[in-house]
Amino acid sequence: MDSRIRTAVAGVEAYLVGGAVRDELLGRQVVDVDVATPDPEVAARIYASLSKGAVFPLSEKHGAWRVAFKDGMTVDFTPLSGTIEDDLGTRDFTINAIAQPVAGGDYVDPLGGRADLESRTLCAVGESVFEDDPLRLLRAVRLEDELGFALDEATEELVRRHAGLVGDPAGERIVGELERLSPAGFERADALGLLAALGGSLERFGAVDVADTPGYLLVVVFGENVERYPVSNEVKRLARTLLRAERPEDDSPRSVHRFRRATEPWALTALAFLGADDLYGAVQAARVAEPKEPLLRGDELGVPPGPEIGRLLDLVAEERAAGTISTREEALQLVERERSSGAT
Repeated sequence: MDSRIRTAVAGVEAYLVGGAVRDELLGRQVVDVDVATPDPEVAARIYASLSKGAVFPLSEKHGAWRVAFKDGMTVDFTPLSGTIEDDLGTRDFTINAIAQPVAGGDYVDPLGGRADLESRTLCAVGESVFEDDPLRLLRAVRLEDELGFALDEATEELVRRHAGLVGDPAGERIVGELERLSPAGFERADALGLLAALGGSLERFGAVDVADTPGYLLVVVFGENVERYPVSNEVKRLARTLLRAERPEDDSPRSVHRFRRATEPWALTALAFLGADDLYGAVQAARVAEPKEPLLRGDELGVPPGPEIGRLLDLVAEERAAGTISTREEALQLVERERSSGAT
């Protein structure tokens, strides 16, 4: 345990709680730490001063404070207003309802979380957990997915019963959970009735290849509906590119060039989306062979500023890729022929 946390809460009751305790018991890397203590602001400010982290209120409503670091690690200080047992009883799953006294001593585990860790079981703390915070519906699937656990029978029944609430949380929170799901996680969410309630489906799953592009699975599952959520502009551009993409007619340099012009920097991802993995090699070869410099620049065309410059440069690039031209002189001749034919 970080000795600076002990210093920050010295003289008061404080516990490590939640995922940090769970992950330590599982032997996983601990990235985010949660500390329950009577005065979170004081503890957070002391800890931030000792560790040179950035301190700010995490939730004015609940009185929580966060200390964040450049490497992405966070330490949250949350209010402990009653007993630690009361605090643990408000959490989501028993494996997240284990506390470790900061001052030392035995774990506080009133709900049998350590036994559920041993059996790799995900068990809700109580019947109201999903009504109290519907985001926990997706968190249940994500924890199954990330930890390799399984919902117990009663908790799975609760998830199915409350599936209609899954769209209630803020969009940012929903996306945060969805972005962490693997393909198997999305399949599990669908089986539990959660995807349909969010506007997603697995209709395309059988026809696409897997890609590691951020946001790719969201586009596969939600299609045009992905823009209903507060995803990044990058994911929105990815979605529009993939949904417009058409399989190249063949693996000829011209067809591959046209496909790349419409889909880069996601050409390989678009092939995965289209189920066209047979063309990976052609696209990769075209990327390797991509000239470092264009044959012509826009100011060499003798054309007034406007969209015509882009059209002519695209034409030159395509003919170069197709192998019909290879020199600056040939490119200028091509532009001249094109302009002459357009003028007649």
